[in-house]
Amino acid sequence: MKKSTPVVSLLVALVLSGVAHASAISQSKGHFEDKFRQLDETLPTPNTYRSAAGEPGERYWQQKVDYDIDVNLDEKAKRLTATQTIHYKNNSPHTLKYLWLQLDQNIFKNDSIAERTATFGNELQSNPVTKHAKISLNQLRRQQFMDDTELGFIINNVKDGRGKPLKITIVDTMMRVDLNEPLKSGKDLQFSMDFAFNIVEEDAVGARSGYEHFEKDGNDIFLLAQWFPRLTAYTDYEAWTNKAFLGSGEFTLEFGDYDVEITVPADHIVSATGELDNPKQVLSKTQRDRLAQAKTAKRPVFIVTEEEALENEKAGTDDTKTWRFKAKNVRDFAWASSRKFMWDAKGYQQGGDEQPLVMAMSFFPKEGGDLWKKYSTEAVIHTMEVYSRFSFDYPYPTAQSVNGPVGGMEYPMITFNGPRTKLQDDGSRTYSLAEKRFLIGVVIHEVGHIYFPMIVNSDERQWTWMDEGLNSFLDGVAGREWDPTIPWGVEPRDIAAYMKSEDQSPIMTQSDSVLHLGPNAYTKPAAALNILREVILGRELFDFAFKEYALRWKYKRPTPADFFRTMEEASGVDLDWFWRGWFYSTDHVDISLDKIYQLRLDTKNPDIDFGRLREFEKNKPMSLFVKRNQEEGRSLWVDKNQDITDFYDNNDQFTVTNAERNEYREFLSELKPWEKRALERAVKEDKNYYVLQFSNVGGLVMPILLELTYQDGSKEERIIPAEIWRRNARNVSKLIVTDKDRPLASVTVDPRWETADVDIENNHYPRRIIESRLELYKKKAREGKVHRDIMQDVKAELKPFEEKKDN
Repeated sequence: MKKSTPVVSLLVALVLSGVAHASAISQSKGHFEDKFRQLDETLPTPNTYRSAAGEPGERYWQQKVDYDIDVNLDEKAKRLTATQTIHYKNNSPHTLKYLWLQLDQNIFKNDSIAERTATFGNELQSNPVTKHAKISLNQLRRQQFMDDTELGFIINNVKDGRGKPLKITIVDTMMRVDLNEPLKSGKDLQFSMDFAFNIVEEDAVGARSGYEHFEKDGNDIFLLAQWFPRLTAYTDYEAWTNKAFLGSGEFTLEFGDYDVEITVPADHIVSATGELDNPKQVLSKTQRDRLAQAKTAKRPVFIVTEEEALENEKAGTDDTKTWRFKAKNVRDFAWASSRKFMWDAKGYQQGGDEQPLVMAMSFFPKEGGDLWKKYSTEAVIHTMEVYSRFSFDYPYPTAQSVNGPVGGMEYPMITFNGPRTKLQDDGSRTYSLAEKRFLIGVVIHEVGHIYFPMIVNSDERQWTWMDEGLNSFLDGVAGREWDPTIPWGVEPRDIAAYMKSEDQSPIMTQSDSVLHLGPNAYTKPAAALNILREVILGRELFDFAFKEYALRWKYKRPTPADFFRTMEEASGVDLDWFWRGWFYSTDHVDISLDKIYQLRLDTKNPDIDFGRLREFEKNKPMSLFVKRNQEEGRSLWVDKNQDITDFYDNNDQFTVTNAERNEYREFLSELKPWEKRALERAVKEDKNYYVLQFSNVGGLVMPILLELTYQDGSKEERIIPAEIWRRNARNVSKLIVTDKDRPLASVTVDPRWETADVDIENNHYPRRIIESRLELYKKKAREGKVHRDIMQDVKAELKPFEEKKDN
């Protein structure tokens, strides 16, 4: 035996031959990858507009745009005509020679960039008999509607505040207005225009707004959004955000005040952004009394009852009414109109100084049935209760949920939500569990958007995840506080399959270039934030930092850098590795627990340690050769010649000599008092030493969550921070020490699936048998036109044709 080294430098001597070599970290020259490289190398440099702390700088600015609009709905022609006056305040430090406006209705023009770059999604085959591409009836319907209808904005009479014409240039879904005089910093201007467009049939075209026609009663629901030319945002980080609207990237807009007069058929009920300014002109006294009663009601009160809505459906009129709505400090305006609407309301008494009372309201036709009566308005209020806890009090006077053809879309104070009941043959209306869950979920999600991005005003055209991802995270919180048995799709386990896919793009991809919008912009960032809150930061740190972000950027325009920096600055935790891995890469989480070595501390006393080694050698399995020789009764030479012996017949490699005993005594004599005490205590305690070897298969570094199961059946949880990967992002080893009487039985990584680990089977040591199922099936003959039995099918009688009506 070599001369012993001091115990403090040795600590654990490996008993197993070769373990020391196997557990050593191996790293090839030049292959080091720093997963903890600071993100400031990637993020924009902080400046006086946006600080290094992630908050608005001392010179932060944004523009203000006010709108005064008079709009008329022609129900029969399905057409809007309007005139608007725009007041623009230039708060930027720059002089502007022109303004850019969004013309989102132009996306439906046949020559728009969106239409001209639409791709054919079906694979083409070379043999049209056996293989063929497909086109749906919905696609044909869309093509035909767009061929038959002139779509897009018609803009006329663009004038400045003095009545002088302004030159305009339309570029796809954008319009440049050249100013007659440059607009200097700190100055404002006013200009006006007339506009009109034919409203798209939403069911035919598939859009974020439009009308729905009901064949049975001849009525319509109109959901109007992206309906007026709106100023594009002018920002400190991009100047004019004038990217064409291609469908995915939503709307980057400025805050302002709105005064909107909406003229509709006299029997229509209108829901809109803002607060109704002329209730006496459009509501009966009974309706106004009900609205007052609803402010303090325990359950929603019907302002327009089902019976009254059904009477409206029967009538129809050529008379009109003008509804006037005013809204302050909002970034958009949307509205809905129909004679089919029921209308219920309930006051949300949130207290506070800014907006102590909010009127939560729902507008829906009879097709909404009990599903909407029971849950829509209540879900609106539940959303505000939860979201305000994470951000700020809801600042507006109304929060509305409207049923129509749009499945889910959000605007300031108003949301469009799609699920409905089904009319049965007995006249009843029923709905499935899935439809119930969908309604509750979509209302929470869309009303949540009023906070993000309608107030915390992120750039949706550039970074979809900043509103969809953050909002999906919060709607998951609100949803699980409503009913955790509903699958909300924000758990880490919900994103594992997508993260393993090769067909994905980083979360930070620009909106219109994202390959799969749902998992990329909604589920993955929501799951990431869920992990950040529950696993990495903990709720207290996360909630404080997230609320700080919301308060800092309320009514302002944050970028990803502002979010990342605020979350780090307010939590006090370096999260650059997290943002880089989850938001800038397509790596996935797959941490494998490869091996566990059980070690025992050497006492340094050869009489003890050599005896342990001898026992280890005895416990090795007998070789198959020796075993079979014994079974065959073969005698050994040493047994047949016992008269020939030497020293080694009575002594083996583990025999202790006085030389080793003297070396041990010399070792003890050289120990300092504190070293001797440490050794004696360690020998006495004789703890279990385990070395766990992990490999990072997926590439995304994460904390290692461990569940230790002991042989007595007890369990213990431990968390190893992600920083364990900072020097080697591929392989790490971790020493775990347990008491002598608590030996390990097994170890599981991420036992509750909290980190989106894509392969849970390599998380177990020892490995477990994988449970699955085997389904019995009977092979069927191939179906398809190529195998038609024409001889038999030609005998079939022609059945009478019954046309199915819509709705």
